[in-house]
Amino acid sequence: MAAQFGMRLRKGAATTAVAAAAVAALSASQAPGVTADDHGRQTASEAQPSPDASAGDGAATGNSPYYTDLPPLNSPNPSPTPGATGTPVAQGAAEAGIPATVLDAYKKAEAELRESKPGCNLPWQLLAAIGKVESGQARGGRVNADGTTISPILGPQLDGNGFALIKDTDGGKYDGNSSYDQAVGPMQFIPSTWAWAGRDGNGDGVKDPNNVYDAALAAGHYLCRNGWDLSVPADVNHAILSYNNSQDYLNLVLSWLEYYRKGTHEIPDGSGSVPSGRSDDGQKANPKPSPTPPPKTTPPSTGSPSPSAPPSNTPGTPSTPGTPSPTPTPTDTVDHLADAGTAKLTAMAGDAFTKKISTKAVTKSGKAVAKVRVRFTVVGDTDTTFTGGESVATVVTNSSGVAVAPTLQAGEKTGNFTVRATVVGRVVTGLDYTATVTERVADSVVRTSDTALTCTPGGEFADQAEVKATYKGAVADKVAVTATLIKSVLDPTENDKGPYFKDADGKTVRTLTGLTTDAKGLLTLPKLYADDNTGNFILRITTAGGATLNIQLTVAAADSSASPSPSPSPSA
Repeated sequence: MAAQFGMRLRKGAATTAVAAAAVAALSASQAPGVTADDHGRQTASEAQPSPDASAGDGAATGNSPYYTDLPPLNSPNPSPTPGATGTPVAQGAAEAGIPATVLDAYKKAEAELRESKPGCNLPWQLLAAIGKVESGQARGGRVNADGTTISPILGPQLDGNGFALIKDTDGGKYDGNSSYDQAVGPMQFIPSTWAWAGRDGNGDGVKDPNNVYDAALAAGHYLCRNGWDLSVPADVNHAILSYNNSQDYLNLVLSWLEYYRKGTHEIPDGSGSVPSGRSDDGQKANPKPSPTPPPKTTPPSTGSPSPSAPPSNTPGTPSTPGTPSPTPTPTDTVDHLADAGTAKLTAMAGDAFTKKISTKAVTKSGKAVAKVRVRFTVVGDTDTTFTGGESVATVVTNSSGVAVAPTLQAGEKTGNFTVRATVVGRVVTGLDYTATVTERVADSVVRTSDTALTCTPGGEFADQAEVKATYKGAVADKVAVTATLIKSVLDPTENDKGPYFKDADGKTVRTLTGLTTDAKGLLTLPKLYADDNTGNFILRITTAGGATLNIQLTVAAADSSASPSPSPSPSA
């Protein structure tokens, strides 16, 4: 959230009284999702910052400060959220409403995720809750017609001075700071996270963290990673904590989520108010690190690296200054990663890989280490991702020390790329896996009609040839096809007479390349023309993968009663 959002309102005695009443109400019941094991310890499903819930795979905000205002106490009246702390906002329509463009961005992101990740069940109200806490709904909806903020929304520089230490990762492209990263835009992404999580939400071909459509869609995909189902309370908690790893932050977002679920309304862009309280109010009074513990609003240490760490082959970042020393985790005993029987990784363009990467975390003596977070990152010049569109995924090792990466989904770019496995929180040499995407192929190609293709000398063939390609009986879409007029079945060299195609300039061509089948595996060839030569001719169709089809073309005079001179019969 920006460090310079404008002057904050003074809090009078009346507001203080309302705040006290709100906090008392919000503290009345048990925290959401908390369970205990047989020894009375809280389990991983609880709403507490933990290695599994934190954003070791690249936190959105880098744990930047956020607005702490609570939902209004008037109707719609959210049910108390346990443990929520913050400043109750004034009871007015502007504070409760969501600016029109911002609201539209949230709803469009929900609709897109409903199609691309139906199992996530993302509610737009969760995006609204995070947008309220992170930027006050883009500073009350101060955006232009295409959803871009009128002025930049920047968090403080993450220089380790009261915040996490994240040195510049974008050359100042997004935050204008070439020394340190700063959270950017209405959803407050740090540049290192935006580099892999960014999305184009408004279809302009640009991924801009300052655009509310782009930022909302990116936030939606970010919250939907790791297979989380946001209709499940425990997954909601994990997703929110991965955005900003703080119990206070979680409680605050849940409070706004509940509020927006009970009803809200649209207000004109630019008419919303900017919240008044921030989580770093105590830090700003004394910005330099102090040996004493920080204010309670500082996100607690989780015993894992700062969630601001971007996907890389050097996991782990300095912890926030002033926080307690992290508690040792199972990663302290990991010496290296070993392959756990990964098969050859290859897939045709557009297909899902049938094999998965399996990596084992082991000690120096070779003993397996369970409950270790392993980050898998797709690197190299490729558009292949994990299923769901992410290039980064974090998996916890099982009791055998093995972490299995999510399924890889091949893109259209062929060739080799690398998936790198690293241990989150430890400087352990990464383990690289080579994967290969091959071109789309067909093993069969046939005509879709048996209509004879005939023409008179110097004329135009009335019918166009259409073919269908398949691979192992299934439709072979986007397969490259070459069409060539050849001399004969036994001589596949290009014919210099007989039927021909025309290029864009109307010139004669007898070989066409760059053709591809459509989504149904079909290809309709361009029109064919005949020169003055008569007889039977051969059009050969060849697909990527080597499937071939010979099509007979006949050129005969209109008044000829005799059959044209024979040519070798075509064969497939």
